[in-house]
Amino acid sequence: MPLENLHPLAFKAAQAASCAGEQGKYWEMHDRLFANQQALEPWTAHAEAVGLELPRFEECLTSGRLGPEIRRRMGEGRKARVSSAPSFVIGRTEPEGSTVKALAILRGAKPFAEFKAEIDKLLAEPEKPAAAAAEAAKQ
Repeated sequence: MPLENLHPLAFKAAQAASCAGEQGKYWEMHDRLFANQQALEPWTAHAEAVGLELPRFEECLTSGRLGPEIRRRMGEGRKARVSSAPSFVIGRTEPEGSTVKALAILRGAKPFAEFKAEIDKLLAEPEKPAAAAAEAAKQ
């Protein structure tokens, strides 16, 4: 979820990380860019530092071909009420086991105690009917 309103190069950084992901180095690039937010350009310096094949990386980044997929995922995040990074969705597996019903969202970096408190609260509650669970997830 690149926060473009906070950093003008956030979307390009998301593209760079995704391009690195095509070479199996998404998290290496993600972590490097996050640690160097004030010095993102030139992008190839970061690609070289994480051991990417530079021509392949440059082609991916300059083509912008991963941009639409990143925008699509951002839209999906907004539909799920994800407005910040990181965000965590806590839920229950539906009876058929193929989907998860979101019951709570924790936004931002939170200490373990907040995750534990939210999970403990949900574990203590009896399972709610689908309509009630959907309403709780909106909060």
